[in-house]
Amino acid sequence: MKLQVHSIHFNADRRLIDFIQSKLDKLETFYDRLVDGEVFLRINNEGIENKTVEIKLKVPGSQLFAKEQARSFEAATDLATEALRAQLKRFKTKIKNGRV
Repeated sequence: MKLQVHSIHFNADRRLIDFIQSKLDKLETFYDRLVDGEVFLRINNEGIENKTVEIKLKVPGSQLFAKEQARSFEAATDLATEALRAQLKRFKTKIKNGRV
């Protein structure tokens, strides 16, 4: 899947980008028609859980979105991909039932 990673006000290292890519590639096992995705990485200035990950996934006819905060970008990515996995399953069920 084609993925764009935007790190806001800092430079993300290659290892983090590869980690995010591998996590989102696993979502294709649940729904193989993913078009592309956009990831926004932000560092907030408040609290311990100050890393925010926002993921937009485009699927035919719709767009899925997840936003999570955690202590690290890796943990936030895990939480966001789990949320997207659940959304993909619901989306796939809607397609099967002819509601989309």
